[in-house]
Amino acid sequence: MACLLAVSSMSSSMFSFIKRRSSWILCLFLLIHVSTSSAKLDSLREVTDSSWEEILSGEWMIEFYAPWCPACQQLQTVWKDFADWGDDMGVNIAKVDVTEQPGLSGRFIITSLPTIYHCKDGVFRKYQGARTKEDFLSFVDEQKWKSIEPISSWFGPSSFLMNSMSALFKLSMFIRRCHNYMTDHLGIPVWGSYVIFGLATLFSGLALGLLLVFIADFAFPSRRFSSSDYYQKKQTLEQARLIQRQEDEHEADGEEEEDEDEEDEEQDEVWRRRRRGSPEGLPDEALRKRVVGTREQQDDEEDDDS
Repeated sequence: MACLLAVSSMSSSMFSFIKRRSSWILCLFLLIHVSTSSAKLDSLREVTDSSWEEILSGEWMIEFYAPWCPACQQLQTVWKDFADWGDDMGVNIAKVDVTEQPGLSGRFIITSLPTIYHCKDGVFRKYQGARTKEDFLSFVDEQKWKSIEPISSWFGPSSFLMNSMSALFKLSMFIRRCHNYMTDHLGIPVWGSYVIFGLATLFSGLALGLLLVFIADFAFPSRRFSSSDYYQKKQTLEQARLIQRQEDEHEADGEEEEDEDEEDEEQDEVWRRRRRGSPEGLPDEALRKRVVGTREQQDDEEDDDS
């Protein structure tokens, strides 16, 4: 009887030990499964305006999409399946939501959705093939991207032009958010929002223009104003002009005096001639009156002609 009790106790202890071991093994399998699932979920990366420079190193396949786009919604399942193969192929699979990242939309000039880019060490190529997992895998595995002409460095996402485009898209999104805030939360009518933005654009343009003028004047001053003897030359030139003006006025006065002298001489000559040709016995006073009357008549005729 004692032997039976001992055997039963040993069997129960063995069963509990095996049960504990199996529970530990089950927990281990669950942990492995969870870690594998999380790794698969992390295989599809998201690129943002602050982290986009990561794609300049290594090999990447990047999808630009929008949540409201039907074609993008159909591609999401295929793209996630393709991302599960990324680690095995040594390729980073990423996606960009253009509604949340307007700067990247402008940087890559996204004009249609979805748009897929291949990047290899900072060299970008636009994918134009079929949108299936097999086509994506063969595109990367067989290096079909080598047959596609890369994007010019002038239009590369890290160029000055694309940086400007990115800033412009960010500004447009900021203006749109401000407009929505003023119309939805502050209760400003739509036309009032347009007026505010118009005035802000006008005054900012004026301020920017004045700033550019000041900068240009400071960086590239005029040579005539920056010269040390400019004001001395200017004063000398003004004095020379004043002297010339005085000489011209003096010459004009001299010509007027000469004209008056000539007129007086002509009048005296007329007086002499008339006096010689006057009849005897005609008094000098009467002759003078006749000459004066003749002169007044000539002056009146000249006034009428003018």
